[in-house]
Amino acid sequence: MPQKDPCQKQACEIQKCLQANNYMESKCQAVIQELRKCCARYPKGRSLVCSGFEKEEENLTLKSGSK
Repeated sequence: MPQKDPCQKQACEIQKCLQANNYMESKCQAVIQELRKCCARYPKGRSLVCSGFEKEEENLTLKSGSK
């Protein structure tokens, strides 16, 4: 039986928040921050949820650095 993703709960909370707020990320910053904190607690590759989130963070960093 595969191990449960340690940050799955936070990812689900983000989805619930986004749905409740018409997908306005600005209204869900607190829940997004909780996922960031969770991802920071685990090494890369430990959480499937975080692997997608980390790629998103890298893309944002690359885009903002290339201006």
